[in-house]
Amino acid sequence: MIFAIKTLNHTLGLWTVDLGLWAQHPALWGSSFGLLVADPGQWTRSWAAVPYGFWSLCFFVLGCIVGSFLNVCIHRMPLGMSIVSPPSHCPHCKYSIPWYLNIPLLTWLVLRGRCKNCGAPISVRYFIVELLTGIAFLGCWLKFGNHLHPLSSIPVALAFAVLLAGLIAATFIDFEHFIIPDEITFGGIGVGLLASVLLPRLHDAPSHLSSLLQGLIGALAGAVVVYAILRLGKLLFGRHRLKLVPGTKIVFGEASLHLPGREIFYDDLFYRKSDAVVLRAQTLELIDRGYKDVTVRLSPAVLEIGDEKMSPDDVPCMECVCAEIVLPREAMGMGDVKFMSAIGAFIGWQGVIFSLMLSSMIGAAVGLILIILRRREFSSRMPYGPYIALAAVIWVFIGKKYWFALFQP
Repeated sequence: MIFAIKTLNHTLGLWTVDLGLWAQHPALWGSSFGLLVADPGQWTRSWAAVPYGFWSLCFFVLGCIVGSFLNVCIHRMPLGMSIVSPPSHCPHCKYSIPWYLNIPLLTWLVLRGRCKNCGAPISVRYFIVELLTGIAFLGCWLKFGNHLHPLSSIPVALAFAVLLAGLIAATFIDFEHFIIPDEITFGGIGVGLLASVLLPRLHDAPSHLSSLLQGLIGALAGAVVVYAILRLGKLLFGRHRLKLVPGTKIVFGEASLHLPGREIFYDDLFYRKSDAVVLRAQTLELIDRGYKDVTVRLSPAVLEIGDEKMSPDDVPCMECVCAEIVLPREAMGMGDVKFMSAIGAFIGWQGVIFSLMLSSMIGAAVGLILIILRRREFSSRMPYGPYIALAAVIWVFIGKKYWFALFQP
């Protein structure tokens, strides 16, 4: 029987097989198939004819699409909303966005950053995240991809692209809300370990088991080291003792603490339930009564005035006179511990040490610049996750090479 289809074009027409000939001579099936399997050079010559820019374009477009999804995560995760339902919509008029108005990069540019339905402005963050994610995916392909052997190099490039996507989402959330959701941290640990066992090249390991072991050590190192820093930082710098001019009046409002020339919101003071503001009041006035020479301790759950305890919600306003106040201060949070563990699962313990060292230098430099420019106070809160993320990106692209050049004989 002669096949009706004479030829099959494969890999953009790079080689053809005469099915009619195969039908007349079945013995050719085994020899031909064996050639395709046994001769990787045949595949190399085929893929070599695919333009180099083809895979670069694919990764960039895929990254922009993923970036569009990251925008949903960045907006909804901190609010406890589902990232699946409802579908994409305008946060102002709730207009459900059709697919042709949800094209990454292009839609924002065409609509000039405004909703098609109500004209409300759309944050430039949406465009930046899509573009940044596209560039991140492209960078992973250029770094880890091989257009001559794409099928073997694409998984590794995608694994690091997934890591970078998580870093981007965590960075924007941490900058805005000072949190890193568990969906990103715990999910990152799981994906990192799965990628480690499936892709030994992720850690340049000789076997799947060895790669998984390096991923586990990296995740454990990230969690243990950052948690140790957190506890040490809390012990050494967890309280900020602020000296005041004798006779200074302090006002505790419903949402913030008012110091001379400065207002501090309680959300910026109380990171944990155990954090507390402590002072020794010369005089203390509530709405219905007053105190003299008494110790005051305010935490998120309880207000202690001397031996009395009451709910902060029952005291809308409180004024006191004192010469010193102790404010809680946090260097890192548990989100940073889990975040570093997730990163360690992808980049190993060496990457963890490198990222912590470099992120501390980056954070210190940024903080110092902001203080000099008077954009922040010395004791004001600053997210640390974005600097860990930036250091991890540097490790992925250039840091690893220099690390092993310096420390590996």
